[in-house]
Amino acid sequence: MRFELLPPADQLIWMMDRIYQHGMTTMSGGNLSLLDEAGDLWITPAGVDKGTLTRKDMVCVRKDGTIVGLHRPSSELPFHQMIYRERPDLRAVVHAHPPALVSFSMARRIPDTRLLPYEGRICGKIGMADYALPGSDELGESIARVFAAGSEAVMLENHGVVVGGRDLSEAFRRFETLDFCARLEINARRLGEPQLLAPASLDLASATDSAAMPEFQSEGYGTAEREARREICTLVKRSYAQRLFTSTQGTLSQRIDGDRFVITPHDMDRQYLESEDIVAISGEAREAGKRPSHSVELHRLIYAKHPHVQSIIIAHPPNIMAYAVTDAPFDSRTIPESYILLRSCPKLAFDAVYAQPEATAEVFAPDTPIALVENNCVIATGQSLLHAFDRLEVAEYSAKAMIATRQLGEIMPIDDARIDEIKIAFRLP
Repeated sequence: MRFELLPPADQLIWMMDRIYQHGMTTMSGGNLSLLDEAGDLWITPAGVDKGTLTRKDMVCVRKDGTIVGLHRPSSELPFHQMIYRERPDLRAVVHAHPPALVSFSMARRIPDTRLLPYEGRICGKIGMADYALPGSDELGESIARVFAAGSEAVMLENHGVVVGGRDLSEAFRRFETLDFCARLEINARRLGEPQLLAPASLDLASATDSAAMPEFQSEGYGTAEREARREICTLVKRSYAQRLFTSTQGTLSQRIDGDRFVITPHDMDRQYLESEDIVAISGEAREAGKRPSHSVELHRLIYAKHPHVQSIIIAHPPNIMAYAVTDAPFDSRTIPESYILLRSCPKLAFDAVYAQPEATAEVFAPDTPIALVENNCVIATGQSLLHAFDRLEVAEYSAKAMIATRQLGEIMPIDDARIDEIKIAFRLP
């Protein structure tokens, strides 16, 4: 879907619905705005339930100050106007109160985007604005000063966050990614001290570019491939709804036959993915005119080395990833379901997927269907997309339970004798 083609009122509705449905603000908290090509400011209304907003509730503030709409504009309109005056390059603003970011605002700290390789580039520079009364000119001036200094996102002391973008999609991606970083860091600190990526590691990740692959001209899609594209889109949106993916992160692929597979594209909002956006890979070439996920080469190598693998998911859910960014070990011997689906779950070095992709692909033998990569991702394989998705979901839920258990006492794993019993009963390799 071409989100940018929607009218301003619809863009605001769609994004506010995503924010509210994901529990990233309350019915009365937060506001969004954007500038249209005429310079008019469109903003969410004051005093209207975020769960029942319609496009007719949106308010337009003309360049001459005339207000058009059924409601008053948000009480925090002043800081939106001040941001746009200070930063003409910004055309959209997101303000909300997600619990994880509010936690950081109360501690007067900024989430660290160096836990994973791409989050810093998505979020940009992040600043902190001094506390001031909501809706006041003082608050607007405080926020605008930080944006004027070059920040793309501003934490508000004891309040929440404000994020800007060249359009509403970019502002939302920054907002969502910063919230993800906050949730990940909070989970990681429950396990130990988070490990940050060094500049050399960040540069290594940035050097990966799927656009360098040669292209081939597709002559159409067979029935199996059309079904795979449909299923990928369905599971991508399900993964997003489950918060296993964000709008910018998360990759699925499905083998079609031999060395041909289909994979999600690079840099497209997962919420709006359609079948025609999926990229076909044949051998070492990509479908002409499309750009696959940066992880495409690892997918290709896993399929080449393991005929039993039919689907692969690479994701970054905030509970299992807490184990990837700390020294805490992840042990699947917690409940039978976890061990049956996850088996051993090694933790690979960060650079393994970049410097040693062949060796990394070798890992995914039948008794090692899933692996963590330090400060990077979790890789789940399966005999089908649903099989791989099941493993990813179980890994995330197991990690969430394990993190919670640490608040109750020591985790007591299933002993070796019981594990052998499970292996025999379920005929595990």
